[in-house]
Amino acid sequence: MGDLPSLFANAALGLETAFLPQNLLWCLTGVALGTFIGVIPGVGALAAISMLFPLTFHLAPTSALIMLAGIWYGTAYGGSTAAILLNVPGTPSSAVSCLDGYPMSKQGRGGIALLMTALASFVGGSIGILIMMFFSPVIVDYAMKFGEAEYFALMLLALIAASTVSFGSTAKSLAMVAFGVLLGTVGLDHYTAVARFDFGSLSLYEGISLVGLAMGLFGVAEVAANVGVVATGDVDRKSFGLRAMVPTRDDLRRSWAPVLRGSGIGAFFGALPGVGPAVAAFVSYAVEKRIAKEPGRFGNGAIEGIVSPEASNNAADQTAFIPTMTLGLPGSPSMAIMLGALMIQGIAPGPTLMREHPDLFWGLVMSFWIGNVLLLVLNIPLVGIWIRMLMIPYRIMFPSILAFICIGIYTVNMNTFDVWLVAFFGGLGFLMRVLGFSPAPLILGFVLGPMMEEHFRRAMIIARGDFTVFLDRPLSAAILAATCLLLLWRGWQILQPRLRPAPAE
Repeated sequence: MGDLPSLFANAALGLETAFLPQNLLWCLTGVALGTFIGVIPGVGALAAISMLFPLTFHLAPTSALIMLAGIWYGTAYGGSTAAILLNVPGTPSSAVSCLDGYPMSKQGRGGIALLMTALASFVGGSIGILIMMFFSPVIVDYAMKFGEAEYFALMLLALIAASTVSFGSTAKSLAMVAFGVLLGTVGLDHYTAVARFDFGSLSLYEGISLVGLAMGLFGVAEVAANVGVVATGDVDRKSFGLRAMVPTRDDLRRSWAPVLRGSGIGAFFGALPGVGPAVAAFVSYAVEKRIAKEPGRFGNGAIEGIVSPEASNNAADQTAFIPTMTLGLPGSPSMAIMLGALMIQGIAPGPTLMREHPDLFWGLVMSFWIGNVLLLVLNIPLVGIWIRMLMIPYRIMFPSILAFICIGIYTVNMNTFDVWLVAFFGGLGFLMRVLGFSPAPLILGFVLGPMMEEHFRRAMIIARGDFTVFLDRPLSAAILAATCLLLLWRGWQILQPRLRPAPAE
């Protein structure tokens, strides 16, 4: 871990940046929008970030990242509200909160569930931030020794790990990764200036817009997929007064250890590419149920079944920034969009980011503390507002979202081609959902593909076309070996059930 004097100096620099009035404003905007959208079932962080991505073009890089990050971890807070009140998770990572949160709500203890969720989320997020502060400098020190071959191998490993572990069918995920890499090659070649896959359209010379791709796949398609699926319900508002939200001593006694365990699990899984908060939340729930003295309480309103997953997914939300900011390796589509925001601003992601732009890196990290406090303030006294949010008819909300998407993408370049691009990818995203293809690996391939190509070509130029450069360097060879083992392990998992003899009748 980094030495304490330099850590305190970096934290002071970050606080100075984070407390600038414009950064405070965008932090508040991000967490408020994140909570608002997290409450709405069926939208989620990825769709929210995609829809609001055009705003970052008009902001300073630090302000842009602070706002997007606020949306990212704000949805984790808001997503649990609909899960507890309506049994409809606002985000995938909040799905596990339905298991015990909704029974508590039916018992008239919904206010306690929401308060304990907010407190657990605060603790989990705080532990995740501390881990990021202590371990990021160490990772950067090691990463500075990487060459082009190591970066290519590491990005390939991250891409394969993310697509084979988290997004269902391995074959479909790898197909989506390949398609995303292919889309990333559209436009002028950086080395030869030759147009690739432009189909004679000048609008594609600069490549496919990340904004249009993300807004189509995760904004338009998400809205289309949820029309007629989610529905509002009746909520007993009397159980959400401030007095009704005060937990009992037994609630507090049962909660503190699960919160700490969940935070540790979430911090670990969040830093792994392709795992993320949803997996961390379910693992935390499974651990608590396994070690519980009364496992029968789970599913019937056990407070441990809420606080541990919520602490876990919020810790994972924070530590997901570690590989993204220190190595330039997004472990999820949301983190890929964060990297896209950096690159659009002309800032190269990776280990040099912390040294060349320390105010941006540490300003972002320290804004997490501010955002965490703001979310605690927003989620406890404003529960009544979030309850009313759930009563907005979707026939009003969804058309409004589509209108904002079209306006947002048009204002980026004032080009109607971008609107048609969003419509195309929205239709493609909906079709992919119908056919069972996850769009998440596609966005990872789209962002990482061009970066992988660049590092690969640089390595080949340095090695004068000798492919053995990736095997001659020990670290690169080890990473490529790990990638092959991961593919073999996943292949064995798929084939093993088919190789077992059929049971005799």
